[in-house]
Parts: sequence; structure tokens; C-alpha cells
Amino acid sequence: MTSSSTHLHTRQIKEEARRLGFQFAGISKSGFLEQEAPRLEEWLRRGYHGKMEYMERHFDKRLDTTKLVPGSKSVITLLYNYYPATGSQNPDAPKLSKYAWGEDYHIVLKDKLQELMQFIQTHIGKVEGRGFVDSAPVMERAWAAKSGAGWIGKNSLLLHKKAGSYFFLAELIIDLALEYDSPVQDYCGTCTRCIDACPTQAITGNQLVDGSKCISYFTIELKEELPDNMSGKFDNWMFGCDICQDVCPWNRFAQPHAEPRFTPYPMLLSMDNKDWQQLTQDTFNLLFRKSAVKRAKYAGLKRNIAFLVKENEKKSTKS
Repeated sequence: MTSSSTHLHTRQIKEEARRLGFQFAGISKSGFLEQEAPRLEEWLRRGYHGKMEYMERHFDKRLDTTKLVPGSKSVITLLYNYYPATGSQNPDAPKLSKYAWGEDYHIVLKDKLQELMQFIQTHIGKVEGRGFVDSAPVMERAWAAKSGAGWIGKNSLLLHKKAGSYFFLAELIIDLALEYDSPVQDYCGTCTRCIDACPTQAITGNQLVDGSKCISYFTIELKEELPDNMSGKFDNWMFGCDICQDVCPWNRFAQPHAEPRFTPYPMLLSMDNKDWQQLTQDTFNLLFRKSAVKRAKYAGLKRNIAFLVKENEKKSTKS
């Protein structure tokens, strides 16, 4: 393949990605993430994955995309904005992470990855590969940073200088050689706002997060009872947590998304404390029929809400 055709294919793919609504497309050579290997090993050794045993599996594939997708030559990293235009009408109500307000991003982005793959096969030729949306052993933030999509902040999230961090990440790993992008520098500097704001002290300060202390881990991943030693530390979050993003100075550049499928069910943002405490299975199904919140299930969300009620009762008693 000539350099001119490689340049053309790269430009075609990036232009189509933008047409599909992705705010950024960066490309890296498929291979082994040498710098990430010791970091991942140490993260697991410290038990930062908590009860997420699946993080221990497929260690080799997690670090090497040529083992995950044999014959692959390029990793295309894509960013899709999910920052909402409005917030909850009841600031005292239990909080839901912004990424879960609309339709499940796994479904939305997989549809777009399929469209992009179809475009490549139609306009470029016989290209094979696989798309991933946070559903396989892909170190997406490492690949995003490697492809120049941003840098990894102290809170371990990808930060973009002009748009912040409210993005979903997706990857298309294909057997087509393309022009590869370069990383950008880290612009966090001496800022520690995310570290200082985390109620559970989950952010270690070196681009690592102790997942076993993260509010998102407790409210989504943990299937057993919530630990008593976390009482009073959830800051009213019932599903996920946006604290480290909300305080990040780079998110002052975040712009509202333009994805209709991320529009929340009308009733969702108007619910108050009483509504959430009286949440029924039928209402849960109505609100979250196509939502990522289904991961926690009705019982899990009710558990989280009950935990918050106890927290608030304790605060009222002390005051």
C-alpha cells in the first residue's frame, strides 16, 4: 500500500467518524502497551479492582490488541460527547451520573461503530476488525492517550484540552495500516482538585484510582451490602459519581451533546427524594428501559437509595 493511499484512507475514516457524530478520532499502531503492563500489574496487586474479578482475566489480551484481534494493524480511538444541557430540577434528590441519563451508550456507540466499519468496507475495501465499547479487555484510555485524543488526568480519566472529560470512548481495531497520531502533553500540572474533592479518597494522585473505594464501584459494581465505613461519604450519589469531573477545570469547556438518544426520559430529572424512595419496579422499567442503570438492577438501585436515606437521617440527627 502506498503512502498516498494510507493518507487517503486515514482522512476518509476520520471524516466519516466526524459525520457520525464523534468529536475526535485518533489512530495508533496496534500492538503491546509496554508502559501500561507494570501499571496494570501493580493496580491488580494492590487490589484496586475490588470485587471486579473480571479485571484479572485476559491480562495478555488487555495489553496487546494483536492478541485480542489477531492480524490487527490499527487501533482507531473515538470520542463521543455525552455532556447534558440541563440538570436535575431537584438538587437535593439522589444523584445519577450524567452518562446514564439517556439510552445505554454501549448500544448507541456500537451502532455507530458498525456504520463506520461498513463505510470502511464499502469505500476502502476488504477490511476486517472488531469494534469495542467498554465491553472487552481493551485499555481504552491508554489507547486514547497514545493516539492524541487527550491525556490521562490524575483521576485516571481522559482529558481533552478543548472539551474536558465528558466523553464515551470506543475503539475500532482493524487489519488496515493507517497514519498514526502522536500523544499530547499532560496539562494537569499541579492541580489537585479531583483528589481533594473525592469523598472516599479513591484517587491516589498518580493517574490511578483505587476502584475499591470509588463511589461508582460501590453503587454499580458491588453486588453485596454497602460497607458501613462508607456511610456519610456518598454525597447523595445513587448510581455512579461525577465529582472528580464536575470539579475539573478543563470541564469548563464542555459543551452539550447533540445526540437525541442521550435525552433522558422526561420524568427522570423531575423526581424528588420521595419519588426515588417510593420507586417501584414498574417505574424503574419505564425510566431505565434502555439505560446503563439496568446494570445495577432494580434491587441494586433500591439498596443504594436506602443507604443514602440512612446517611441523610444520621446527618439530620447530628444537626
